[in-house]
Amino acid sequence: MTTQIFLASTLYGTATLAAALDSGCFDAADRRILLVSNNAATPETTPSLDAMPGFEQLRGRFDDVLSWNETIFPFHPGDWSPRSGDVPLWERHLRLAWGLGDDDVALAVESIQVHPALGVAQIFTDAPLTVYADGLMSYGPTRTKLAPLVGTRVERLLHLDLVPGLTPLLLSEFDVEREIVPAAAFTKVLAGLAGTGAGLPDVEKPAVLLGQYLSALGILSAEEEERLHVRMLTGVAGLGHTRVVFKPHPTAPARFTRTLEEEAGRLGVDLTVVDTPVLAEVLFQRTRPALVVGCFSTALLTASALYGLPVARVGTDTLLDRLAPYENSNRVPATIVDALLPDLSDAAAVAEGRPAMDADALAALVRAVGFAMQPKVLPELRPAAEEYLREHLDARTRRYFKKRRLTSLGLPGGIPARLGFLPHNSTARRVVRRARAIRRSIGR
Repeated sequence: MTTQIFLASTLYGTATLAAALDSGCFDAADRRILLVSNNAATPETTPSLDAMPGFEQLRGRFDDVLSWNETIFPFHPGDWSPRSGDVPLWERHLRLAWGLGDDDVALAVESIQVHPALGVAQIFTDAPLTVYADGLMSYGPTRTKLAPLVGTRVERLLHLDLVPGLTPLLLSEFDVEREIVPAAAFTKVLAGLAGTGAGLPDVEKPAVLLGQYLSALGILSAEEEERLHVRMLTGVAGLGHTRVVFKPHPTAPARFTRTLEEEAGRLGVDLTVVDTPVLAEVLFQRTRPALVVGCFSTALLTASALYGLPVARVGTDTLLDRLAPYENSNRVPATIVDALLPDLSDAAAVAEGRPAMDADALAALVRAVGFAMQPKVLPELRPAAEEYLREHLDARTRRYFKKRRLTSLGLPGGIPARLGFLPHNSTARRVVRRARAIRRSIGR
């Protein structure tokens, strides 16, 4: 007997799995389990994906739906991991609780480098792994150095071709095979969700604004995020759009909406706020937007690549400056959106609608950023990063790199060329450490 366990935390990820199953990306199995994880900061007050409109249309691909939150209660899925000595006990417990018996288990998970995916992979120590991409983060490097006992079990990376011509860096250190989930299968799954979500606005060709709740990640303050939404609204109003739909993040506070409503009244814009927790792609199909605007949401790329809708970005320059530490996994998605999509303030670029950067240039940029983020995970990318920085680092591309980061890695653009030997000079490093120690002692 074989059992496949699919771990999912979002409806978008579940739709990706459904498309992969419909396309024959997974071998036949005697049983398929969807293991649902609610990773919200307060899961008790946030609906899980199996309670969202549209889930029932995806449910039929799986024999059973189980809750990871209930399994490990009262612990939070993002914080809990099994102690190494308890792994055999946990596997025995789960096999009994889920009726797995002696079945051969195969896992399909997202974000393998963090919990809950990492914890589940550690419990089923012999299970082969498929990692599927829930968004743009697959184009960036693996967030941390994975233990070989986990990384070497990953057989492939399934992903949507949201940026044609760009190859994901995720798990490339393990030479993992990359497999594209057919776009036609994914859009067919999404078409099946188009009728879900009672109370969705009946508006034709509006400008759709996508909220992301970046203040919850500590990237922006709540006030800054409110101003970001207002920039979206004033930007589309300036382009002549009078019908606007705002899709807030499901966990965002209501006051974000109130601020926008006040600004819409001042601008004379007809604003509709979507209160139903549905996928942005459902909105795209229901309203056929005249323009989709966001910061760095994956939905911007699905709108552009899969539905051929005009898109524009707002605030990515601020985001790139604020992301910390440099290896923050949101950096590559933000870089892709900033480099590829037109800025909302550039009316001509928005109207033209062509990619701001070709595929080869974007791939070179992503490799350079990926190495700067994770030099120990992807050391083989150093020559490519050095070449890119020598040839392309200018006022436009400087926003993707931090001078301190380039200096610490001894990369072009970090410090003046005549002092380029210093990062590799042990004597110079000792002098600097001594000077810092003296400065700290004087400060005390």
